[in-house]
Formats: sequence, structure tokens, C-alpha cells
Amino acid sequence: MIQETIFSKIIRREIYADILYQDELITAFRDISPQAPIHVLLVTNKLIPTINDVTDQDEKMLGRLFIVATKIAKQQNISDDGYRLIVNCNRHGGQEIKHLHMHLLGGRPLGTLVYSKLRTI
Repeated sequence: MIQETIFSKIIRREIYADILYQDELITAFRDISPQAPIHVLLVTNKLIPTINDVTDQDEKMLGRLFIVATKIAKQQNISDDGYRLIVNCNRHGGQEIKHLHMHLLGGRPLGTLVYSKLRTI
């Protein structure tokens, strides 16, 4: 059984969040611990634990996720300078909440995301 998440409560507006966008598929709100001047979480209204759990039936919803991200980037005046979209998957990918979501970050130079050289431990 899939467990409800804090995002489920935000989607239903049982918990306050600064919601920037909501429709029948996607809810977008400001992150409470922003990692950049603009940090928005775009969450699927359907509770899908990870990107590994999406199916062909989720295609419209996933497309909407990206469309909404571009709309919010334009509304926040970061589309021309650039922004980053991140989807984390499971523990090694840095996913903390088991509810599919995308991070939209911008408002300053974000630097490189991946090391240019592989490092061994």
C-alpha cells in the first residue's frame, strides 16, 4: 500500500503552502527550505512514489509537469537567464519524500551539477 505524504496534504490544502499553480494533474508551491532564490516544487497530484513507478498512463501528467515548470519559470522571470529542473529517485538519488516531484531552481547562477572527473572513494 502506498503511504500518503505531506505533499498529499498540501495538494488537498490541509496543510498551508505558498501554492503558485494547481490543476487536476499538478500542484506547484514554494519550497520551505529554498536552495536558490527561486525554489519551487512541482508535485503530481496522483501519488506516485518514484519516477520508477510511472506508467504509460502517466504520460499526459508528466508532460504537464514540464509545461507547468516552463510557465512558472516565465512568471518568476527566470526563463531567459536559465533555471534547473531536478527529479530525484530513491535514496542514492537524494529523494527524501516518496511522492514524485520536480524541483525548479533559479534566480542565480547554479554552477555545475556533476563533477567533471570521476572520483573514487
